[in-house]
Amino acid sequence: MNRPIIAVLAAAFMLASNTTLAHTGHGDTAGFMHGVAHPISGIDHVLAMVAVGALAARIGGRSLWLLPLTFISVMACAAVLGMTGVNLPSFDIWIAGSMVAFGLAVAYPSYLSSLTGAGLIALFAVFHGYAHGAEMPDGVPVLTYAAGFLTGTTLLIGLGAGSALLVGRMGGQIGHRTVQMGGAAIGLYGLVILSTII
Repeated sequence: MNRPIIAVLAAAFMLASNTTLAHTGHGDTAGFMHGVAHPISGIDHVLAMVAVGALAARIGGRSLWLLPLTFISVMACAAVLGMTGVNLPSFDIWIAGSMVAFGLAVAYPSYLSSLTGAGLIALFAVFHGYAHGAEMPDGVPVLTYAAGFLTGTTLLIGLGAGSALLVGRMGGQIGHRTVQMGGAAIGLYGLVILSTII
């Protein structure tokens, strides 16, 4: 296996770790660090965000900026709902469902255009954003917390896109198959999570 691929995979595992960022500090720093930690401290968010990036890379063209921008924008708006106490039932089911949908889309991207991909991304971004807002710790500044989870999400999406582009280009047909199998694995994991929730 190539060293760059190993490096990307190692980075993914480090980001998935619950202990990557400590929840320490005060004021704005604590709010920002809590925000960054939230998307990377749950494997469901990690896999979904990486899949968003991988899907953007698999569709290519304007999807490389449209899909990430759509997800981050809708997620930011939906986070306000969670922060203000609006009740959005069964959001955990939708988050697990996003792994299934995004994973399948990564495995079979030819069925999606940039616009349909953005629509799919936007639908599930509502529930990811709501979760980030609803699970905001008490006493942290809202704006710095939001900046943190937007930063963490952007990094994960970038990791997914970069990994898919790197593996796809360096590995040729085998690389494309590897990315496809990665998407299928994310979808399968989402199904397992759904089976434990429903």
